[in-house]
Amino acid sequence: MGSVNLMAAFMFGLMGSAHCIGMCGGIMSTLSLARGSGYSAAVSLLAYNSGRIMTYSIAGAIVAGFGTLLTDRLMTAGIILRVFASIMLIAMALYLANWWKGLVYVENIGRALWKYLQPFASRLMPVRTSGQALLLGLIWGWLPCGLIYSVLIWTLSAASPAQGSLIMLAFGLGTLPSMLLTGALAAQFRQLSQSPLLRNLAAVTIIIFAIWQLLPLIGLDPFQTGHSHH
Repeated sequence: MGSVNLMAAFMFGLMGSAHCIGMCGGIMSTLSLARGSGYSAAVSLLAYNSGRIMTYSIAGAIVAGFGTLLTDRLMTAGIILRVFASIMLIAMALYLANWWKGLVYVENIGRALWKYLQPFASRLMPVRTSGQALLLGLIWGWLPCGLIYSVLIWTLSAASPAQGSLIMLAFGLGTLPSMLLTGALAAQFRQLSQSPLLRNLAAVTIIIFAIWQLLPLIGLDPFQTGHSHH
């Protein structure tokens, strides 16, 4: 189940990365143009994205740790969180396929935090060193984003902080191609990731996975013989 979670998170990052371009595209262009040579620009881009993904992983560990704490204290909390996570996955899939845009409201959760972080991010621009780019990525990872927050809420049901961190890492890696590719390749990738057929296929796959997670929780485990219930 762990590897399926990671695949779903990666797929969501990959297919939802058009949204990432909207949120971080300006910074990507700035980092590409601010440094003279192609090598320097590539190092800055990698540093920024490494920082961003590190923040996702840290946030995943924190949220999953909170979920684990709740589950340890209250037995039923584990079941509630897993049901909630499955519903969240379905909501994410609907967002991915452009069938329902409710997840944009999730962005309001982080607006208060971002208000305090934004001045620090502003001070790091324009980026002149890869160290600045890394720091900017670490801060920018907290930017209010329905896409990121939805995956984070999903990590509440992770078995451990390490698993929560891995889910967010897989999601972050899924966003990398669209963030690192430039020029004609970026346009082609964006076109591919925005293909309705591909997005619908990814959404249906994630919904099937979510229902598969949900069935044992409501006593309809199709693989009951192979499962041991706690």
